[in-house]
Order: sequence, then structure tokens, then C-alpha cells
Amino acid sequence: MIPRYSRPDMVKIWEPENRFRIWFEIEAHATDALAERGVVPASAAQALWTWWNTNPTIDVAAIDAIEAVTKHDVIAFLTWVAEQVGDEARFMHQGMTSSDVLDTCLAVQLTQATDLLLADMDALLAAIKTRAMEHKFTPTIGRSHGIHAEPVTFGMKLAQAYAEFTRGRERLVAARAEIATCAISGAVGTFANIDPEVEAHVAAKLGLAVEPVSTQVIPRDRHAMYFATLGVIASSIERLATEVRHLQRTEVLEAEEYFSPGQKGSSAMPHKRNPVLTENLTGLARMVRGYVTPALENVALWHERDISHSSVERYIGPDATITLDFALGRLTGVIDKLLIYPERMQKNLDRMGGLVHSQRVLLALTQAGISREDSYRIVQRNAMKVWESDGAESLMELLKADPDVVAKMTASEIEDRFNLDYHFKHIDTIFDRVFG
Repeated sequence: MIPRYSRPDMVKIWEPENRFRIWFEIEAHATDALAERGVVPASAAQALWTWWNTNPTIDVAAIDAIEAVTKHDVIAFLTWVAEQVGDEARFMHQGMTSSDVLDTCLAVQLTQATDLLLADMDALLAAIKTRAMEHKFTPTIGRSHGIHAEPVTFGMKLAQAYAEFTRGRERLVAARAEIATCAISGAVGTFANIDPEVEAHVAAKLGLAVEPVSTQVIPRDRHAMYFATLGVIASSIERLATEVRHLQRTEVLEAEEYFSPGQKGSSAMPHKRNPVLTENLTGLARMVRGYVTPALENVALWHERDISHSSVERYIGPDATITLDFALGRLTGVIDKLLIYPERMQKNLDRMGGLVHSQRVLLALTQAGISREDSYRIVQRNAMKVWESDGAESLMELLKADPDVVAKMTASEIEDRFNLDYHFKHIDTIFDRVFG
């Protein structure tokens, strides 16, 4: 976790104070359920909540000091609580194992983190939609292989991003549901020393579902799917960031990141305006994806449990969610303030002498009775003259002078195939599909 790429609300979820508070709630709710079943005295549960409601301060340093001796974090916590509560605390953790606390806590923290990420995605989607509507019919060139292809609109580019992040949000909702499970099943998951109803009680109190069958841990395929979902969202962030980076290149300059007053682009070159935010997002996306493989490798634990997953999750739980939270917030700011240059888009559209309309001429010639192979050859030989002239030649004028073309098409028919608006006749349909 690096402060430079962290936002306070997400960081708080992973701070020791929040973790210990969740641990206490798990233990106290379980003690409540045990008391209802007569396994422990009702006074035990009451003593826990009385102390908690009058003095909820968590002394992290004291717990850490105990752990330095016990070498066991859950025992250190239980010991510290017992020191605060007194004799009644001996009834805590009846029939439970450490994983019951740790895994259920992780589920709570991941659901808390996911709720923030979902809010982040809502903000990003709103920003993308606003700019997409603003530039719904702003003509720009579509590129394949980095080369001019056919016209699109800038709003359509953003609509693609909106649809992609909508899918990402839906996956995140599903991942939240899958990760939000509670296991209070005791050693090796048999409920031998604790009733399944205790698990159900704790789950209900914490807003979780019960794990249908655990070993001594919640199965890690759930976590693998969760972090894989974060990785896919990160890849979507990088895709949109990469688009902005390409559009900001000097030779293109159809859009660029907002450059604030007083901002400096280079320590050496005062003229520089670099796409530093989207370059940063590319790097952050790589980090989030980097946490996916360890999560996948955590699935294969030995028998009913080992702790090879534990150290991994202490890293990737905080780091993946904190990094993605920051990245989503940064991308929202980039899109919200993105500088968009329609005039430059039109200039680039016109840059290659009308080559972007070649397919329409090809189709018109085939419909006029020329074979597809011959039509392609006729259009291509004229297009290559434009290409080799670096756009100085006009494809329309060359076609008007080509005997094979004028034998099948009038000048007005040729001109009609260079109508830019033709390409945008279904933009409304696309936007209805995306935005509803």
C-alpha cells in the first residue's frame, strides 16, 4: 500500500482498527448465539457488549505486543480482549478456530471494499456518459492496426467504454455476492464443537451468506474469482487510458488530459504536456492484474487447510482494492476534464484524401455489375496513389478520372459515396442499446 496511490476511505477498511473491530463483532455475535443455546452464560455475551459499548477503543500497539510473544494474531487479540472484559471473556471463541474469525473478517472487508469500488464505477460511468452524449455525433477517424479505417464518432468511442465498464460493474456485483460468505464451522469445518446455527446467526448479523461447506477455511476459488474480476476491470481502465494516450500524441492530438495552471510537463523541456495520468493508470492496471495470479495459486491448499494463502492475502487484499479504488477515481477525473478537439479530429479525417470512404466505392462498383475482385483492384490502384502522395491526391478526383469507374458510376454517384453522415445513421441505435 503506497500513500501516493491511496484514498483514505479505502485505506480505513484495511487498517488494524477496522480489522479488530470486525473480529470483535464476529466473536461477540457468536457468543450471543451460543448463549441463546445455553452453551455459555448469557452474562458472557452481555459482558462483551457492555465493554464494547462503553469503551470501543482498540489498542493496536497492545495487541501487537502480545502477538510478539504468542506469535499468533487471533490469540493475541483474544488475550487483549480478556484483559479488558475480565473473567466472562473465557467463553469467547467456544468451538471456533482462527480461520472462522480470519476468513469471515476478510469477507466483510472485501464486501466493504467492493461497495466503495461500486460507487467508484458509478461515478466513472456517469462521467463517461456525460462526455459520450456531448460528443455523440462528433466525427473522428476509426483506426484498425493504428491505421485510418473508417469514420466513427467520439461519442461512440466513449459508448464502447461505457458498455465495457457496465459489464465490469455487473461482474463486480456478482463477485461481491460470491465473496460475501461466512464460515463459523470450527476445526476442519465439521461443526463438531459449534452448532451451524451459530454460523447462520453471525452471517445474518454481518450481512453475509453461510458457506455451504468449508474445510477449515472458506474455499479460495471464491477469492480467485474476486481478484480476477478486479483484474478485468483494471484491464478496462488500461484500455481507455491507452486510447487517451494515443489520442494525445502530437501527430494525432485529438484529445488530451487537462493541463492545470502551473503544471509542468518536463524538467528539461518547457513545452511538454505529457499524458502522465493515463500512463500512471496503465502502470496501476498492471499492478492490479499482478495480484490475480497469486489469488489463483491460493486455491490449491493442503487437505483441510494450510496457511500458504495467508501471507498472499495480507498483501493482495489491501493492495488490489486500494489500487483499483485510486485508479477508478483517477480515470473519472481524466474523463471529466478531458480536452477534446473536434477540429483536429476533422483535420485528421481529411488527412488522407478521402481514403476512409474506399469501402463505399468498392460496394457501389460491385452493385453496378463489376466483380468484387475487379472492384477491389480498381479502388485499390487509385487509393495507393493517394497513399503514396501522403494525401495530396484526392481519391474522389482520381476515381472520377478512372475510365473503369466512370463507365459504371456518374460523378454525383461517386461524390455521394464520400458523404460523412452516411457512417453515422445508426449512432442513435447504438446509443439506445448502450444507454437505454
